[in-house]
Amino acid sequence: MSDAPVRYRNTVLYDRGGQKVTGDVLLHADGSWSSSNGDEDVMEDIDGSKRLITRSFQNWHTHLAMQLNARDFSDGFPLHRWLNEAIFPTEARITPDYVRMGSRCAAAEMIRTGSSFAADMYFFPSVTGEVLTNAGLRGLIGGPVSDAALPSHPDAASALDELDGLLATNQENDLVQYAIATHSVYLCNEDTLLRASELAERRQGRLHIHVSETRKEVADCHAKTGLYPVEYLDSIGFFQPGTVCAHASWVKKNEIRMLKKHEATAVHCPSSNMKLACGGTLSLPAYMDAGVDVRLGTDGAASSGNGLNMQAEARLASLVQRHDHWDSTLLPAVDAMDLATKGSKDWAVWNLDDVRMRPRGRSDNRHLANLIFNGADCMDLWVGGQALRRDGMTLTLDENAILDEIDEAVATYYEGVE
Repeated sequence: MSDAPVRYRNTVLYDRGGQKVTGDVLLHADGSWSSSNGDEDVMEDIDGSKRLITRSFQNWHTHLAMQLNARDFSDGFPLHRWLNEAIFPTEARITPDYVRMGSRCAAAEMIRTGSSFAADMYFFPSVTGEVLTNAGLRGLIGGPVSDAALPSHPDAASALDELDGLLATNQENDLVQYAIATHSVYLCNEDTLLRASELAERRQGRLHIHVSETRKEVADCHAKTGLYPVEYLDSIGFFQPGTVCAHASWVKKNEIRMLKKHEATAVHCPSSNMKLACGGTLSLPAYMDAGVDVRLGTDGAASSGNGLNMQAEARLASLVQRHDHWDSTLLPAVDAMDLATKGSKDWAVWNLDDVRMRPRGRSDNRHLANLIFNGADCMDLWVGGQALRRDGMTLTLDENAILDEIDEAVATYYEGVE
């Protein structure tokens, strides 16, 4: 991989906060950019006149191998029926090979739609980590921990033992880091949660957990412990800095303040919450007022809008926040883009020669609004100075082979399933 920058000539680049740059720019391997004088040594010199450059999308809650389940065999089920009658029985037969195929399909979709990072939670995490590494993508790969038997482990103890070994391999500069994905307060008892937290502290790893996704989860936790989920996790000393709390929808303001105190990350998953009719989504203004780190995620392809398209997720996040709070000023395109790309060190390059991106506006100022609310084709994706996609072609994965592989896998996997 070369450290030389890439030059885009006569282009438009947007960095965080809607900072707009036009002209000739250099994209550096460390994630920075600079203006180009035209005489630098570069890895590639590209005509950017029909291109829009932005930070790449970051997907902060996924179950990547669920691409294998991305068909509506459970469409119309409420969450707990969806889990207990559709997902859990189906996943009981999952194997490393199926995870590899599902993750390869997910990686291809990420690259095609301009995402360079996923915070994942799924079985056989080392397999997913290998897939993302080979594809050139970044990941925070959480191995699942649950008191129920998992396809990959008979109990929580053996899952934590594997994660101990994986966390020991984390290196600061690796594209993929491993994490501990305790499923939820309803599938992990107090001892399991504390053992996971202690492991995260000892190995300097991150925790990833579903929190307060539904009213039932909240009511059940309160009935059992006298506390709401975030309160309960706080009371037992579960949180470590950077704990990823997926959904975090049904919370009180004091719980939001607890998440801030623990430097946790809350993940807004609007399409998943809406598709499964959870009755509410994360209230962004309350989190912003408290100063909590909020990111955006699609959830798994079987639960969300059947995909991993973060542009579509950013659009939906903007719309649902405005709808829920009766406030049309919430999450304009600039802010939605910042939410969806927060923390990105990489670059996605979009096709301006796309009817969805026109008109550009009298003052050439509609780029981000068009991208967020209409969409565009991702032409190039640069991660750490490596091109994963160029001119609309994915370079690090064979999309056609993946399509054949996943179709054959699904036909076999669901053989005999109604």
